[in-house]
Amino acid sequence: MKGLREIAPYIPGLQPQEKRMIKINTNENAFSPSPRVAAALAAFDAGELRKYSSLDNGDLRAILAKNNGILAEQIIVGNGSDDVLALAFLSFFNSSDKVIFPDLTYGFYRVWCDLFRIPFEEIALTENFELRTADYLRENGGIVIANPNAPTGIYKSLAEIEEIVKQNQHVVVIIDEAYIAFGGETALPLLEKYDNIFITRTFSKDAALAGLRVGYGIGSPKLIGIINAVKNSYNPYSVDMIAEKLAVVACEDVAYYAKTNGEIAEIRDWFSAELLALGFEVLPSLTNFVLAKPVGVSAAELYAHLQAKKIYVRYFGDKVRIADYLRISIGKQAEMVEVLMAIQEIL
Repeated sequence: MKGLREIAPYIPGLQPQEKRMIKINTNENAFSPSPRVAAALAAFDAGELRKYSSLDNGDLRAILAKNNGILAEQIIVGNGSDDVLALAFLSFFNSSDKVIFPDLTYGFYRVWCDLFRIPFEEIALTENFELRTADYLRENGGIVIANPNAPTGIYKSLAEIEEIVKQNQHVVVIIDEAYIAFGGETALPLLEKYDNIFITRTFSKDAALAGLRVGYGIGSPKLIGIINAVKNSYNPYSVDMIAEKLAVVACEDVAYYAKTNGEIAEIRDWFSAELLALGFEVLPSLTNFVLAKPVGVSAAELYAHLQAKKIYVRYFGDKVRIADYLRISIGKQAEMVEVLMAIQEIL
C-alpha cells in the first residue's frame, strides 16, 4: 500500500507485573511520590473532569518558574519530557545540516530523527564513554546532549557544556536534564548568556511520577514561542487536569524530594563501591542508576540469573559497545542488598 511509514521504534524496558519482585530496569524512583500528592489525588473533584484542561498550564509553570528562578514565559509543559523533546526536534531542527548527539545516549533521539526525517549523525563517545567537547565544535544542524547521560550515567561539567553552547550559537543546543536532581550542576545559569539553549526536565525520575506523564522545557522566550506554536498546531491540551494538579503539589514539597533523592544518591554510591569491590567495572554515575560490567560471568548470564530471581535489570545485548554491561537502577537500601546477594551467588 502507498504512503505507509516504516520505522524502527524505541524499545522501552520490560514492565513485568509480578507481585513480588525487584524492578530496577527502567530508572523509576525508588520512593513513593510526596504524601501531599496522594492527599491531593484523594481530594480531587472528579466533577471538574467534564471541562478541558488548561491551555497554558499557568499554575504549573508559575511554581516551576519560582523553584528554578526563571520566568514562567521561559517554560513549556508537555506530556512527559518525551513529548517536550519530540516537539523540540520538530520545532528546532529543520535545516539540511545534521543534528549531532552521542552514539550511546537516550534511544529516542535517533527515533525522532527517523520519524521526522531529520538528518543526523551519532558521535562516538570515548573509550571511557565520555563526551569529547571538541567533537561538537563543528558545523551541524543542532545538538542534543543528555547530562548526566543515559545509559552511561556520566556527567559533563557545566564549563564544557557552556563551551559547546557558546561555539554553536547558530543552532539550538538541547540539554536533557532528566537526571540532574541526582548529581551535577544544571545548565540553567547559561540561559542568562545564550538564547540557543533549551533544557528539558521530567517528573518521572526525581519526582517519582513516571505514571503521571509530565515534563517541561526551559528556554528563551523566542524558543518557547516557536515550540508553543508547534504544540498548539496539533495537541494544545497535552497535560490533563489531574496531572497538572498533582505536579503542582509535587513542586510544593521540595524538602521531601531533596531528602529522598539525596538518599538515592547515597545508595548509588554505596552500591557502586560494593560492585567495585567484587571486581566489576562501574562507570561513575550521577544518576539513579549505574552501568556495570560483571566479572567472572557474562552480562547475559547475570541478567538471566537475576531475572530468574525476579530481579529485573536492563541488558542492552543489541548495543555492541555496552553488550557486556548491565544498567541497574537504584532501589531502596534493602532491595540493593538483596541484589548484591543474588549477584554474589553466581560469581
